[in-house]
Amino acid sequence: MKFWFALYVALQLWALPLAAAPEKVDLALVLAVDCSGSVSAKEYAIQVGGIAAAFRDPAILAAATTGPYHRIAVNLLIWGDPDEQKFESGWYIISSAGEGKVFAEVAASFSRRMNGGTGIANAIAYGLAMLNDGTVFSSRKVIDVSGDGKESWELREPHFKLADAQRMRMAAGVTVNGLAIETDDSELGAYYQKYVAAGPENFVLVVANYQQYAEAIRRKLLLEINPNMAELEHPSPLR
Repeated sequence: MKFWFALYVALQLWALPLAAAPEKVDLALVLAVDCSGSVSAKEYAIQVGGIAAAFRDPAILAAATTGPYHRIAVNLLIWGDPDEQKFESGWYIISSAGEGKVFAEVAASFSRRMNGGTGIANAIAYGLAMLNDGTVFSSRKVIDVSGDGKESWELREPHFKLADAQRMRMAAGVTVNGLAIETDDSELGAYYQKYVAAGPENFVLVVANYQQYAEAIRRKLLLEINPNMAELEHPSPLR
């Protein structure tokens, strides 16, 4: 998946499948988790474990049911080297504690099957295709990117670039938010804000290390699902 990946994703964005009507939800959310070579097995486990814990949390589940449709849809994506296959959980509807726990179990047991370089642009492009696969429909579409490094491929041809991903994101009307883990790079938060996050009401949360990830992903999910509930619970943002 090198040069032709962009063409594949573009076709996915504009060729909606003629299948059953998509599920209408208040938010369609792709959780894009870094599995590149800089992420250890322990750090990967912290990420999927933090996501699992969040979807067992009563506050997250309450937020998921406050919109007009009383439900959201989530899909877990793991990404790493742009030339390696991506893996996703498939879409899960969250409208009850039981459904939240089902997705939590999926996230907690989602095996790592990637490595290599940091292909953020390809991850965003793949997330855009997931949001347009015809399974779910929402006026709010978000890709939630978490990672600990900068794009590896900006100066290498013919790899897909972050600017290419942003043009596709603009055409699709999708918001990209970031969770920058500054374990190896103290400037990663600023990089995410400048090059990764984009779209309506986008934001970046920054943590110093993986030990802060679980708290951050919970807060990030609250902000994405229902910002009003997030602000009532914790008015001061994480750094």
